[in-house]
Amino acid sequence: MKHARPDDTPVQTSLPPPYAVPLVDKPDDRSGHGLTDRIHGVKRRPIVPTWARSRRDLRSSARWLGGYVGHVSAYHAVRVPWYAVRLSLQAPRGTARFVGGSLRWVADAEGGPLRQAAATREDVEEYLKLSRQRDRRVRWRTVVGVLAAVFGAATALALYVLAPAWVLAVAGVVLTLAFGRLGQPADAPVIHRAVDIPRATKLTSDIVLRALGALGIPAINQAQGKGGSGFSFTAPITRDGPGWLAEGDLPYGVTVADVLDRREKLASGLRRPLGCVWPEAVPDEHTGRLRLWVGDQDMSRARQSKWPLLAAGSVDLFKPQPFATDQRGRWVGQTLMYVSGIIGAVPRMGKTFLLRLVLLIACMDLRAEIHAYDLKGTGDLSPLARVAHRYRAGEEEDDIAYALADLRELRAELRRRARVIRELPKDLCPESKVTSPLADRKSLGLHPIVIGVDECQKWFEHPQHGAEFEEHCTDLVKRGPALGITLLLATQRPDSKSLPTGISANATVRWCLKVMGQIENDMVLGTGSYKRGIRANTLAWADKGIAWFVGEGADARVVRCVEVDAPTADALTAQVHELRARAGRLSGHALGEEVETSASASYDLLTDLVAALPAGKAKAWSEDIVTRLAELRPEVYSGWTAEQLAAAVKPYGLRTVQVWGTADGKGANRRGLRRADVLKVLAERDGDTAAA
Repeated sequence: MKHARPDDTPVQTSLPPPYAVPLVDKPDDRSGHGLTDRIHGVKRRPIVPTWARSRRDLRSSARWLGGYVGHVSAYHAVRVPWYAVRLSLQAPRGTARFVGGSLRWVADAEGGPLRQAAATREDVEEYLKLSRQRDRRVRWRTVVGVLAAVFGAATALALYVLAPAWVLAVAGVVLTLAFGRLGQPADAPVIHRAVDIPRATKLTSDIVLRALGALGIPAINQAQGKGGSGFSFTAPITRDGPGWLAEGDLPYGVTVADVLDRREKLASGLRRPLGCVWPEAVPDEHTGRLRLWVGDQDMSRARQSKWPLLAAGSVDLFKPQPFATDQRGRWVGQTLMYVSGIIGAVPRMGKTFLLRLVLLIACMDLRAEIHAYDLKGTGDLSPLARVAHRYRAGEEEDDIAYALADLRELRAELRRRARVIRELPKDLCPESKVTSPLADRKSLGLHPIVIGVDECQKWFEHPQHGAEFEEHCTDLVKRGPALGITLLLATQRPDSKSLPTGISANATVRWCLKVMGQIENDMVLGTGSYKRGIRANTLAWADKGIAWFVGEGADARVVRCVEVDAPTADALTAQVHELRARAGRLSGHALGEEVETSASASYDLLTDLVAALPAGKAKAWSEDIVTRLAELRPEVYSGWTAEQLAAAVKPYGLRTVQVWGTADGKGANRRGLRRADVLKVLAERDGDTAAA
């Protein structure tokens, strides 16, 4: 049967009508797009390489080159006397080698094995040809040798008679060193390298294809088994920083995530340490586009440049500040304003060091108010105590009360800042958020506030105050960034209890060091990160301080955080303390002040609700409840509204319901709480079901 194509060209098919397949592709349209369409869709490569456009990279390269030349020069300069002694001792051997080599050259000794081989084969013609060649060589080489000896002796005699003493001395030294160089053993050179150059194999297409073929991915193996490459390079393999960069397309149906799952096998196929091999997806491309960067050295062992902020003095948190380097050694920065952050990792991978580093950056902005909480209680954040507005180490009840009092003050500060921003003229605050010029104005009180909490799960899992901690932190994460308040939470247990959903879903900056599985990975880096190939569980145990970083408007990337040890942190905060003292920017704990935690900091909302709900009433209006709460603890509940009560009980799982009641002799339905619901939540929290 014949089917008509769009151009009415008949096509013969042997299939009967029920099984005929309609043709949808035009045979004469090979490209699908015109030349103009393809040109408009091309991706232009930069004319000037990225490193050449970076002033910082150029300065870094210049400093490295100057340091390298200086080191090599100094290394050899101090060894010149020893070089001279060794070369002088080897000069007799070098003289003998020179004379012997010259005589062998004149006698054409190098042709001896060939003539001997011809004689052994009894090849008379070949032997005679080689003999005649030797005779010619010996004749003219003898002439050259005699002339060189005569003129050499004459020149030496003339110099000895006519030349000044210093010329003879220089000539003698040069000849001695030259003969000494000829006399040095092959396995014991006089001059050694001033640096040890790491041996890194050049990355080639054959090596890349071999490594991909060793991954055990069926589509790649099938393509290579049929004579194909299994990987289409989209650009030449190039040198990229301290490593090599390869980029190309995987076979159809194979994704970068499949390669990431086999990173250890890929490193084995490349014959490189695991910390040198970094496959990643290419942003804005299909999921089969692989970018493979192979470093010369393990990322965790490569030398990291000196942290620029050690000599900065002060910084501006409204601008990106360097805290880490990427695989290529380039600095990575992050703005600490307008964000909230999460740091997650298993123990001993550098989580606390990273939090301390970020807080150190924050304290270098002299306007910033630091709140540091070390719930592990080991004092890792203690260097910040001398500059912090609030500081506490430990998880005892007085520490919990201290933190609660601080968070309540911060919530009040949040509301005050919102009022200030709302009342400012639009020409001063056009975007309704805190800016650096506004933070400079002390009268407004809009300075940056940075809160850092290590082992934050201790707050959220607290049996009595966990819900209140969650309420405060959720509000700070959601509303704080626009008002100049940044909350940073670090945990070694990234799960739904350690990081409540309302917090993890709204954090905009994430650092994930090594974790154990997909769930923990996605809790820190965001849902779906694992499927997109962002996998912190593939980091090795030796990759301390190395993390997947999501922030500063860029795609996820692997970074190596700056390691600032405790003595360096102490010295840095001591310097910042002096600067703050001169600028009048010390407050709170740094001045020896303590937070009042007696009454308001130790209240229990659920217990107070039970007291505010009379035993004889099953439910009550929210307005009546807040009135009784204000009578019970005026320093805590004074001024509360029904809406505030609804927001305060929400983290406990309580919801206000419709309650029928009477006021001024008239019945009405209003929002309220049931006593049974409060007792049930209280019983579940305290583990005492009899209380209900």
